[in-house]
Amino acid sequence: MGAELSALHHANGSPPPPPSSSSMTNCKVVEFHSSAQWKAHFESSKDTAKLMVIDFTALWCAPCRFMEPTINEFAAKYTDVEFIKIDVDEMMDVAQEFCVQAMPTFVLIKRGEIVDKVTGAKKEELQNKIEKHMA
Repeated sequence: MGAELSALHHANGSPPPPPSSSSMTNCKVVEFHSSAQWKAHFESSKDTAKLMVIDFTALWCAPCRFMEPTINEFAAKYTDVEFIKIDVDEMMDVAQEFCVQAMPTFVLIKRGEIVDKVTGAKKEELQNKIEKHMA
């Protein structure tokens, strides 16, 4: 899943890429970089009926970069929805757990259960599914 590309970047001595813009703004997208932190957060989210949208992404994925402003816009618009960003190269175990096979993949979860999924840079489809499952 791009691990080879990631390994090449690190092996050739090039510096790691800069943090994504969502971590530098005050939007409501939460990034996880540790499987243990993610698992703890996921377990605690099962007690709430709040919709969670997980954006499975990768730094090398052009459609993912295309969708990033949309996700930030949705996070600002739908303040009662939790938006999560997970890099598949950083947390392959979590991506595999959710059967992510292409990027971007957006997994919609309520009470710890998957209620919907969108694969690809499909802004309108994602927005429709968020609005459907928010209630």
